[in-house]
Amino acid sequence: MLAKEVRQRYIDFFVNKHGHKQIAGASLIPENDPTVLFTTAGMHPLVPYLLGEKHPAGKRLVNHQKCVRTDDIDEVGDICHLTFFEMLGNWSLGDYFKKEAIEMSFDFLTCPADKGGLGLDSANLCVSCFEGDKDAPKDDEAAAVWESLGFKRHTKGKPLNGGQIWFYAKKDNWWGPAGQTGPCGPDTEMFYDTGKPKCPLCDTKGPSCECRKYIEIWNDVFMQYNKNDDGSFSPLKQQNVDTGLGLERVVALLQGVKSPFETELFKDAIDKIYELAGIKGTDETAISVRIIADHLRAAVFILGDKFGVAPSNTDQGYILRRLIRRAIRHGKKLGIAYNFTDRIALIYIDFYKDVYPELEEFHEKIITELQNEEEKFMKTLIHGEKEFEKMLPNLLKNKEKILPGRLAFKLFDTYGFPIEMTEELAKENGLKTDKQGYIDAYKKHQELSRCGAEQKFAGGLADHSEATTKLHTATHLLHKALIMVLGDHVAQKGSNITVDRLRFDFSHPDKMTDEQLKKVENIVNEQIKRALEIKCEEMTVSEAKEKGAIGLFESKYGDRVKVYTVGDFSMEICGGPHVQNTSELKSFKILKEQSSSSGIRRIKAVIG
Repeated sequence: MLAKEVRQRYIDFFVNKHGHKQIAGASLIPENDPTVLFTTAGMHPLVPYLLGEKHPAGKRLVNHQKCVRTDDIDEVGDICHLTFFEMLGNWSLGDYFKKEAIEMSFDFLTCPADKGGLGLDSANLCVSCFEGDKDAPKDDEAAAVWESLGFKRHTKGKPLNGGQIWFYAKKDNWWGPAGQTGPCGPDTEMFYDTGKPKCPLCDTKGPSCECRKYIEIWNDVFMQYNKNDDGSFSPLKQQNVDTGLGLERVVALLQGVKSPFETELFKDAIDKIYELAGIKGTDETAISVRIIADHLRAAVFILGDKFGVAPSNTDQGYILRRLIRRAIRHGKKLGIAYNFTDRIALIYIDFYKDVYPELEEFHEKIITELQNEEEKFMKTLIHGEKEFEKMLPNLLKNKEKILPGRLAFKLFDTYGFPIEMTEELAKENGLKTDKQGYIDAYKKHQELSRCGAEQKFAGGLADHSEATTKLHTATHLLHKALIMVLGDHVAQKGSNITVDRLRFDFSHPDKMTDEQLKKVENIVNEQIKRALEIKCEEMTVSEAKEKGAIGLFESKYGDRVKVYTVGDFSMEICGGPHVQNTSELKSFKILKEQSSSSGIRRIKAVIG
C-alpha cells in the first residue's frame, strides 16, 4: 500500500465512517507560538481549540500534518530517525472520548483493506496504558476498552506476546501539559510486531523495548486533566482526544520493509544520490545516503512552506542551514561534486506537489536558496582550510602532534568547518585530532544554547494567557495599519508572541522609514483609544472574502472560518483568542523594524 493511499484511506475512514471534518494542515512555522521552532505534531495548531475555543469545522476533525523534529538530527542516518515526517491525526474537541477513540483506532488498523482499513493482524498488536501515580489513577478505563476488543493484561513475569496490554509510567504514557500548566492526560499507544526476534530485555520491558521488535505506530491522548499552578491536577470540563499516526512508519510496516528509506517516499531520491556519487550501496555509504535524502527532503518542505524561511544563523534558518550543509558534507564524503542539492530537491517537489501544491508554488525559491547555500558553504570550506593552515605551523611544533579539541571546535563554531574535514586535514599533516576534547566543547556549547533557548522560549506551548491574548489582538491592528500605510501588497508572513512582546513578519520590499513607523504606531493607538468592540462570526471562506476579510484563505481552518471584526477598523480570519475591547491594550509601541528575509520585514512591538 503506497503512502498516498494510506493518507487518503485515513481521511476517508474518519470523514465517511465517523463524521469527522477534514481540515487543512498548518504551516511548518508555528503561528503565535514562541516555544517551538517548527510544528512538531498535528495538535500544535489546534491548541486554542483543545483549550475550549470553538472550531469552525466542529468537534470532530481529521487531517494530515507536515512536521519537523530537530532533537535527533545527529541520529539521522540510521534506519528509523527522520527530520521531516507526516502525522495523520483525528481529534475530538469535547465530543467522543476513550471508548470511541480506541475502537476507531483499532478498527482502522485491523479492518480489511477492501473495507477501507489497513488490514493489519490484531495478533501482532500490543498496546500500553498509563499505570497511575499520585496525580492520577491507573487508566483502567482505557484498558477495559482494549479488553473488550480481545486484548489481555500482561502479567508480570510472563513473556511478551501479541494481544497484550502493558502499563507504563508518565514518561511513556502521559501527554502534557505543554507548558507549566494546562490540559494533559494519559495516553494509550499501539505497537506492531516487526517480526524481529526478541532481545534479552523484551520480556521485561515489553513493546517499548529499545530493540524495536515492536514499533509504536499510533498514540491516542486523552486530555482529561488540568495541571494547576500549585502542581495539582483537576478534571477538565472539556475532555479532548488527540491522536497521531506516523505516515512514514506505517507505510514501511505495510510494505514489509525495514525502513521508510526503502519505500517510494525516498526511493527516487536515493537512486539519484547513488547515481551522482557513481557508487553502489554498502552499509557504510548507506548512512550518508540516508542523511542526504532525509535532510534535503526536510529542507524542501521548510523552504516551500507558506511562512518559509531562508538559511541563516538564527532560529529556523539556523536549523535549515545545518540540514543543507550536513547533506552537502555527506555528499562530498560520497564523492559527489557540488551543486547537487537542487537535483534532489526537484525529485521531492515533483513527488509531493499533488498533495502539497505549495512546493510547486515556491519551486523557484527552493531551488535558488539551495544553490545559494551550496555556493556559500563552498566559500566557508575554503575559509576554514585557510584558518587551519594558519594554525598548522604552531601545531607541528607540538611534540604530541595533536590538534586540540577546542581548536577543532573553533573551526566548526566560528567558520562552520565540519569536524570530519578537520580530521582529514589533520591526518594529511601527520596530526591526530583530540576528538573527545571537541565533543566536550560541543556539549558545553549545546548546554549553553539549551539554557538560552529555555529562557527565550519560556511561557509554554501556544501560551494563551491574558498577556498573549492582548498581544494577539494587537497584531490584527498592526496588520491593518501596515496595509493602510504601505499598501495592499502587505500580507502576514509569520507571527510570534510571548508574554512580553509581539513579533510580526509581513511582505514588503523596503526598510520602513521613521515616518511610516510613526504613522503605523499612531493608527494602532488611535484604535485603542476608540475602545472598539471585537466581535467574532463564523462564515464560509467565500463569505469572508466577499466581506473583505484579510487573512490566509488557504489556511488551516477548513470550509468555515472564524472572522474577528474590530469595530469599523479591521476584519480578519483568525482562530483566536482575542480581547473584547481594544481599550484593554492601553497603548502600543514599535520597538524595532528589520529585515527577516528577502522581501519580508519584521516588526517587534509591545503594548501597555
